Amino acid sequence: MTDTALNQSHDDEFFGHPAGLSTLFFTEMWERMSYYGMRALLVLFMTLSMQEGGLGITVASATAIYGLYTGAVYFMGLPGGWIADRLIGGQQAVWYGGIIIMCGHILLAIPSDSTFFAGLIFVVMGTGLLKPNIGALVGQLYNREDNRRDAGYALYYMGINLGSIIGYIVCGWLQVNIGYHWAFGAAAIGMGAGLVQFKLTSYKLQGEGAEPSQPLSKTGQLYSRFAILGFGVALGVLTLFMLNGTIVINPVTLAQYIALIITIVFLAYYACMFSFANLSNDEKKSLGALFLVCIASTFFWAGFEQAGSSLNLFGRDYTDRIIGTFEIPPAWFQSANSFFIVILSPFFAALWINLGKRFVRPDYGFKCAVGLIIMATGFIVMFFAAQIAASGLQAAPYWLIATYFLHTVGELCLSPVALSAVSKLSPRRYAGQMMGVFTLTYSIGNVVAGLVAGNFDPENIQQMPNLYLYIAFFTIAAGILIGLFAFKTRNWEALIKEKP
Repeated sequence: MTDTALNQSHDDEFFGHPAGLSTLFFTEMWERMSYYGMRALLVLFMTLSMQEGGLGITVASATAIYGLYTGAVYFMGLPGGWIADRLIGGQQAVWYGGIIIMCGHILLAIPSDSTFFAGLIFVVMGTGLLKPNIGALVGQLYNREDNRRDAGYALYYMGINLGSIIGYIVCGWLQVNIGYHWAFGAAAIGMGAGLVQFKLTSYKLQGEGAEPSQPLSKTGQLYSRFAILGFGVALGVLTLFMLNGTIVINPVTLAQYIALIITIVFLAYYACMFSFANLSNDEKKSLGALFLVCIASTFFWAGFEQAGSSLNLFGRDYTDRIIGTFEIPPAWFQSANSFFIVILSPFFAALWINLGKRFVRPDYGFKCAVGLIIMATGFIVMFFAAQIAASGLQAAPYWLIATYFLHTVGELCLSPVALSAVSKLSPRRYAGQMMGVFTLTYSIGNVVAGLVAGNFDPENIQQMPNLYLYIAFFTIAAGILIGLFAFKTRNWEALIKEKP
């Protein structure tokens, strides 16, 4: 079935978009409920004293582990995209990835240090398989010239954030009123709901992603499956050695090396695509334009992902959370971002469509630069909030709310647009792999975010204002440079055309 036929057969079935978007919308909604609901509690749980039921880990180590975990989630998107493209197809990747994620959350729900870290590894593996491929499937519902593409990704992004709202509220309430492990168990139930929904409605995808786009030979498939099995066994053995103390690792040092390694992998993979993927000159230039988007994404997530680490701790320790007799769960502050996403996403979806009708189409690089700068202004707000905390007072909740609002506006300018850029500027035969390569920008950004958050010493609150100010200035400078380079890459973005 051609792309055009696919679009015609699905028109106007889900808010004017292909019917398959509803399947992916709700599957991702429940998966993100499980992911963000659990993620909001990680640093809080790890830094909580053992007497209170936590792990009693220092802030520097906890934020480094948090960065490694969130970074690894997205790093595994690279092999996850490859597995879909070459072995099992996008639909099976989403299905099996969801099952592994659910098993991980079940392990987290068990009150044991060993099962806690094992659960994190399961969630990492499953998300790496599911995340890049469900995003790639969204793009495959549209042809390259369909002006609804950006709007479709904006709606898809709204599903992500509806799920995160549910996760923050449910898991945050359970954490305060019943306990952390009950909250982790709720995340498992959420992923289970997503799996049921995907299985029941996958027919709406009309076969997109049912088969690998570039399948290996039978021999290649056999060798690949053995390699994957061997990796799983090796990872299991390494995990056992770490848990029983045979291997001792410094999380901060490990995070530094991992950030460097992932950056090298990203650059090397990108270089290999240019050199060995048999790309045309136009395809290479389009990937060059996509590279600028990747750079913007890396800087963005290094700042934005302070939400689950330094901003999360600021909400718990330095924010007045009492309203009357009710104490706001710390995780609920992070839901502000998701609420703003849900409210603003339709406006941004309509904005890109209306601009397109008027033949005003800002290039991807420029949109990303604007989003990066807007996000950075949120840390200027935190500079003033941190000054209040440094004076010995509790900051009012509206400081965090204002920060999350600015981060949200920046996110809507960059994140769904960047996903759309990957699906449009990537050669279609490498869609899954390039989505995996792109998710490495999330990985690098998250690991760096964890390292940056480790500099927030709870015993030295006086240094916090300047740290937020440094983040703001550095990110604004990066946004300006990316905006200038976008004047060059905008011509490269127009080179990819729909093939007959």
